[in-house]
Amino acid sequence: MDREHAVSFSGKVGDVSSIEDVNRGAESALSRPPAEALLSNKSLRPPQQSGVFSELHDIFHKMFRSKDFRRIVLLTSSAFVILVLNVFAEIRMNIWQGAFYRGIEQKNLPEVFRQAMFFLVIIASILALVVAQNWLVERTKIKVRQWLTNHFLDRWMKPGHAYRLNITGERHFNPDQRIQEDVRLFTDMSGELAIGALRSALMLVSFVGVLWLLSSDIPLHIWGTSLEIPGYMVWFAILYAGVGSWLAAKAGAPLIPLNESRYAHEGNLRYSLVRVNDNAESVAFYAGERDERKIIGRKLESVLETLRSLSFANARLTWVACGHGYLTIMLPVLVALPGYMRGRLDFGGLMMVVGAFNQVQHSLRWFVENFNRIADWRAVLHRVADFEHAINAIDNFEQDGETIELIPHSEGNLRFEKTHVTLHDGHVVIEDASVEILPGERVLLTGESGSGKSTLLRAVGGLWPWGSGKIHIPPKNEMMFLPQKPYIPLGSLKDAITYPHGNQKWDQDKIESILAQVNLEAFIPLLNEVARWDEHMSLGQQQRLAFARLLLHRPQWIFLDEATSALDDKNQDRMMSLLTTELSGSAVLSVGHRSGLEVYHTRTIYLRQTPSGPVLQGKSASTKASPIQQMLEKLGLRETI
Repeated sequence: MDREHAVSFSGKVGDVSSIEDVNRGAESALSRPPAEALLSNKSLRPPQQSGVFSELHDIFHKMFRSKDFRRIVLLTSSAFVILVLNVFAEIRMNIWQGAFYRGIEQKNLPEVFRQAMFFLVIIASILALVVAQNWLVERTKIKVRQWLTNHFLDRWMKPGHAYRLNITGERHFNPDQRIQEDVRLFTDMSGELAIGALRSALMLVSFVGVLWLLSSDIPLHIWGTSLEIPGYMVWFAILYAGVGSWLAAKAGAPLIPLNESRYAHEGNLRYSLVRVNDNAESVAFYAGERDERKIIGRKLESVLETLRSLSFANARLTWVACGHGYLTIMLPVLVALPGYMRGRLDFGGLMMVVGAFNQVQHSLRWFVENFNRIADWRAVLHRVADFEHAINAIDNFEQDGETIELIPHSEGNLRFEKTHVTLHDGHVVIEDASVEILPGERVLLTGESGSGKSTLLRAVGGLWPWGSGKIHIPPKNEMMFLPQKPYIPLGSLKDAITYPHGNQKWDQDKIESILAQVNLEAFIPLLNEVARWDEHMSLGQQQRLAFARLLLHRPQWIFLDEATSALDDKNQDRMMSLLTTELSGSAVLSVGHRSGLEVYHTRTIYLRQTPSGPVLQGKSASTKASPIQQMLEKLGLRETI
């Protein structure tokens, strides 16, 4: 009696009917659990907004160990030195102001002209320092953006990270926006706000002493009482700026969450537009333009509603900031007037006091004038830190959580050892899998849709770490996966065929011969053409192009996930025959439902639901079940060896 190949695979498949199938990028259907399931895993939850210094530390502590750190410090230090020189020039300008107006008061025309010429020298010096300062700040921003973008790209593009972030992050996490737009805004605003705050602090320290000296020993007559307050202009400037800062903080508090919400809604709107553009053909076939227009309209309305709220918040802040600023046109003159009226200050001294007061006041008002940008920067900082946290959560889960262990097989086989596969929230997909596949074997894995077949392949590829147990794998450089929707990179058709090792020098004649083998000879003249080949090629042509990659790279282990689903029977037979004739020494593990695939495999294993739970059963593709086996199957039983 023909005996079945012994295969042990027992387990329980959880309810995965709510999993959403998503086709994006290089993966086929991605199993996405419900949102409430994701949030039940604390390590994958989005973080609550933490403190500014904590988030800055999370972002920049790795920069101090990077190769770019010295260059960034050099640029920053140079900008600081230029800034200090600029402050000294501003102090000299204040002294000039007193001398110039004193010459006018004394009607000393030669002195006025001499001070006018000296003014040109001061202005030229300040202009040169400002240009140098701005250039250094811009170079610093470019360098920080370069480092931060590369840092995120390196972490996001680690094997499997982009995939896991896509299925464990928020529904519209928009990593493209976080890496490009948010990092750009963060570096631009950080540079501008940092140099502004530092300049204000230096100006404050420098001019407080000047203002203190000029406003000392001046008696103030209040309600008939003479009162002398040392440096009273300094105290008045501090009080005035403190009141303005408090009012600005109260009026502008809603700007931080509103700006963060705006960036999120803008990202969702852009994603909706890109999604329609990438799926324009399918939308047109379904005549779904009206529905898509409604969806995009809702995204746009969310953006506009946030902008409306921002406009009211900005209006409230403008009342405070502008009113606070306009009062300084007259206020310092009125406050310093007692000293001038009593002869303690000449006209030049009065102008010096007013100038020093305005410099101190401008430094103290920096927070009021920039609260809008600070709120915007705070929102961007949180989004950038949130991205860093999301990637850290994936790393921490893999280090601390229970995951499937991938171990190199000593003999180059593929063996599942009590492999337990779950969703992110712990729901069981496959409870216990134990099976071994030898080099050169051709195994077809079938089962009900959603039973976990594709997830098992992702676990082999290291994309799906959730679960427990072990998978002994062959060398990774000998494996190649073909998903249902092949990934076609940007570039020429030759780049698409040679992917992912397009930097190697491939023989042109060999590539043309392979294209003919996969029935794509019509594309040979277009090999060096740069185009969106994922749009110009049908899904069936893309699947044949994926087989061309196999013939070019010649891996020892091939994993097919519905890789012939878009092919007609003739082309399917042609592609599968190539595995037998051209890659006869390679092992194949296929996931598929289409008839006719069994003949190209030496074993068929089934993931089936039974009263006692799913059981993986298998038999040789070249043998026929005996009458006893056929009778047992009719009774719902199977012989197990």
